[in-house]
Amino acid sequence: MDALIYTIMSGAERALKAQQVHANNLANLETAGFRADLELATSSQVQGYGYDARHMSQLQADTLTLREGVVRETGRELDVAIGGKGLLAVQYGEGEAYTRAGGLDIDAEGALSVNGRPVMGDGGPIVLPEYTRLSIAQDGTVSVLTPGQTEMQVIDRLKLVSAEAGGLTKNVAGLLVPRNGGELPADETVRVRGGYLEGSNVSAVEEMVATMSLNRDFEIQMRLYKSADSMAETGNRLVRE
Repeated sequence: MDALIYTIMSGAERALKAQQVHANNLANLETAGFRADLELATSSQVQGYGYDARHMSQLQADTLTLREGVVRETGRELDVAIGGKGLLAVQYGEGEAYTRAGGLDIDAEGALSVNGRPVMGDGGPIVLPEYTRLSIAQDGTVSVLTPGQTEMQVIDRLKLVSAEAGGLTKNVAGLLVPRNGGELPADETVRVRGGYLEGSNVSAVEEMVATMSLNRDFEIQMRLYKSADSMAETGNRLVRE
């Protein structure tokens, strides 16, 4: 009977933790560039002599989906929507991390950033000179019109990379990083749309349906727990008699 208890209790714990994953997705429904997290349950055998028939459910919540979110026009010159499976490189510690968030900002020193993190270009973090006009081309080239000039001047190019969802995970800051560590090479085929911004790729309907399904799973686990307790009590009574 204890073999069933392992499955029931680990399954109930998995349902509760999976609800947290979907709750976090829903909380970021309006977060620009947010990539929805996925949850996957796997079975694992309990280690130790005599435990061969005992299995537990384990939650894996380090995967995500890179499907595109809704793109809307903003008209803001510092907004870019990244196409396909492309990602924008930003500085993270001594290395890089990646994001789909395209709402760029510029500080008093002219440094480009996303949510406070420096945006990477061909030669490192991008810093712009004083300008009166700015444009970002489809290939990520950043050009500005400086005071007193009549022609746009190329300053740098956004570092754009591409990757498959299975090769990425999220770090503690919520940024995308390769599972094997290191940095991704620039991909010149990635294109961006200036003046547009991509929203979250979270589907509210899918998240709500998944949450309701998990609620039913948890209720079933609790019924099984009561049944297991009843069967154990019946077995103990038969032994006593």
